[in-house]
Amino acid sequence: MNAPHASRLTPHAFGKVAVLMGGRSAEREISLKSGAMVLSALKNSGIDAHAFDPRDQGLEQLLAQKFDRVFIALHGRFGEDGTVQGALEYLGIPYTGSGVMASALAMDKWRTKLLWQAAGIPTPQYELLSQDSDFTGVGERLGLPLMVKPVREGSSIGMSKVTSIEKIGAAYELAAQYDQIIIAERFIQGMELTAAVLDNEPLPLIRLETPRVFYDYQAKYFADDTRYICPCGLPQSQERAIQDQALAAFRLLGCSGWGRVDLMLDANGSPYFLEVNTIPGMTDHSLVPMAARARGIPFEDLVIRILESAHVA
Repeated sequence: MNAPHASRLTPHAFGKVAVLMGGRSAEREISLKSGAMVLSALKNSGIDAHAFDPRDQGLEQLLAQKFDRVFIALHGRFGEDGTVQGALEYLGIPYTGSGVMASALAMDKWRTKLLWQAAGIPTPQYELLSQDSDFTGVGERLGLPLMVKPVREGSSIGMSKVTSIEKIGAAYELAAQYDQIIIAERFIQGMELTAAVLDNEPLPLIRLETPRVFYDYQAKYFADDTRYICPCGLPQSQERAIQDQALAAFRLLGCSGWGRVDLMLDANGSPYFLEVNTIPGMTDHSLVPMAARARGIPFEDLVIRILESAHVA
């Protein structure tokens, strides 16, 4: 993919654009930050863009206010899980990002793993947890450390890294505050990478390093000591192979347009895929804009390229 990209549309041709931001998920705060940056970039490009918070007004107002297309900057439930996508398709309004099925699947870490396992895409071993689980047995089977995650949350919300069997129960209780389905996942010790996707092609890999216990909510959005390394330092052939595999993992879920695939490399350099984000953050700490810059794509161009891909089934 070449960096130079002249928009096929004039600013006027995009029509009136709604930037969906905020919403009512646990990631509302980050969505507002992402949406504000997207909105500013669109306005600076001469596009008639407006903030639209679906927490405060019904989606039918998109029709009443005569919006022509939507840039979805919502994160988490009621925005990234197929619900808003389905409503927009019903209304016939083109929107950015993946469609209904892909959004729902990618939001669900358990069902993502089931599909990847069936297709031979490597993902860490895991078990579903419940109040009745034998936490000692889970810890012995998966090994320590392990990650305990709510299945349908993003931004590491409700997630814990567990280093002793005695703490699995507390990690489960925390995750259960956010979802009814919880997984325990074997922790892959090694290099943490993320593979951004734009126009259905991979961008340069970013290597993540944090002094925190893991790359959690604070490290993602607020910490100044998180290190983002791009180029990631891998040999070009290895990076290309991982990018290809990440794109396959992305496409297997039916994802399209843009997004981000998160993974770990173990000590042998083997990749293990963790999840797909269909509406990644677009803040000043976010990874897709970093990867785009490494490819020579400024933020405003990135936003326009995403908006160009707006569609309706």
